Amino acid sequence: MSIRRIDVGPRMSQIVIHGNTVYLAGQVGEPGGNVASQTRTILAAIDELLAKAGTDKTKILQAIIWLADMSTFSEMNAEWDKWVPQGHTPARATGEAKLAGPEYLVEIIVTAAI
Repeated sequence: MSIRRIDVGPRMSQIVIHGNTVYLAGQVGEPGGNVASQTRTILAAIDELLAKAGTDKTKILQAIIWLADMSTFSEMNAEWDKWVPQGHTPARATGEAKLAGPEYLVEIIVTAAI
């Protein structure tokens, strides 16, 4: 089976497609925003990347969400719940982690089908 990479950079690709599975790099929000605004930015980026890969959010298989502070879980969930299509919710895990820099409050990693 072939592997196709989209938006390839020196360190990582934003999208990797293997067979009928799409793997997205972890997406972070714009620094300076709160958890809600960073989550909205991330979800918009995920929509764009999935479209480049020929799929959409109804085909997300799994989402892994990292929060810099678990006390912001409900704030992130409020944005997620508005975005995720009911009846197409993926398997999901959310945890707390130190992200790449203190300006990042949320990171979301998605795997989807084509």
